Amino acid sequence: MQQRQLFLQHIAQTSPSPLMLEIEKAEGVYLYGIKGKRYIDFISGISVSNVGHCHPAVVEAIQNQASRFMHLMVYGEYVYSPQVQLAKKLTEILPPTLDNYYFTNSGTEAMEGALKLAKRYTQRSEIISFKNAYHGSTAGALSIMGSEEYKQRYRPLIPNHRLLSYLNEAELDQITSNTAAVVIEIVQAEAGIIPGTSSYLQAVKRKCHETGALLIVDEIQTGCGRTGTMWAFEQVGIVPDILLIGKGFGGGMPIAAFIANKMIMSCLSEQPILGHITTFGGNPVCCAAALATLNVLSSELLTQVESKGAYLESQLNTIGFKDIRRKGLMMSVEMDTFEQNLAFTNSCIESGLIVDWFLFNNSRMRIGPPLTITFEEIDEALTILKNVYSTFFLSRH
Repeated sequence: MQQRQLFLQHIAQTSPSPLMLEIEKAEGVYLYGIKGKRYIDFISGISVSNVGHCHPAVVEAIQNQASRFMHLMVYGEYVYSPQVQLAKKLTEILPPTLDNYYFTNSGTEAMEGALKLAKRYTQRSEIISFKNAYHGSTAGALSIMGSEEYKQRYRPLIPNHRLLSYLNEAELDQITSNTAAVVIEIVQAEAGIIPGTSSYLQAVKRKCHETGALLIVDEIQTGCGRTGTMWAFEQVGIVPDILLIGKGFGGGMPIAAFIANKMIMSCLSEQPILGHITTFGGNPVCCAAALATLNVLSSELLTQVESKGAYLESQLNTIGFKDIRRKGLMMSVEMDTFEQNLAFTNSCIESGLIVDWFLFNNSRMRIGPPLTITFEEIDEALTILKNVYSTFFLSRH
């Protein structure tokens, strides 16, 4: 059987019409198909490949660690350098109150751990999140998702959950002494890129402080430089009680984390012991990749994100795209309908540029290239976008 047939027959499908791109190789901002066709990855595998595909420093770290050992018992019992050195690096780039790291395999697992931690620490059960928020697809994360469409066929879910409207300060009175945690994004990503304001996010933080609720900030998509600073919360003047990171954290390897201070995190170690465990979270090879990724991001790369994003936005305006939303190098542009958006993104992919749509706002097109993209590569992508735009829109008038 051909590889495509095997894919369709044996790989679980999550949509009725998969893209069916056969990729042989990836390097920098480019993906290469089986016949040598080159694609610009303009979405970074959904904010994963922040340092590009197969960054040499990340590949070297993976290869070096794999030659030593690839697995140990990882959940806080064995001492091994990749995990410890990664923790040390995080202490250098996070506020002092975020000094304890529980490494997981994925963002949704980080969310599951954070929900357990918040309930265990506060001895409360209510979780508050926001409409059009996405925090993962496992049962607990799904329970607090901000879209009923994606939840309804999986009920019953975890009880004692409340949804608020993002950026509506009047609703913050619903955070009470019954609330264990408020889960929020600094930028609502899957809603089509909706940045929170400093005043609103600071009001959320104050309300949590007043009621004793923990503030869980989900930076799985916005973290690791995507918005122009290492963490998006740095731009709005708050520090979370629990921080979630993932996606771009591993440079392409599967690693995420939920992060708190030692006092909060220590409650997982007793009554019962092993209050949260994982077989593979904090895998040595993944930790080595994450450390290399953070070192790359900590160089001058991070200082270039805003200028690249601003340039890209200005050129998108020139082409004719409307209602551009942007934070750093994550952005969206408005189309009239989902059908139009889907047709346009498919035309881009056929032309060698990978773009996408958003889970909770499917009339907007997603743009989020690797942070390593050069201005010349941005121009290459813009040429494709301009040609597709001309064919798709201008030729129809």
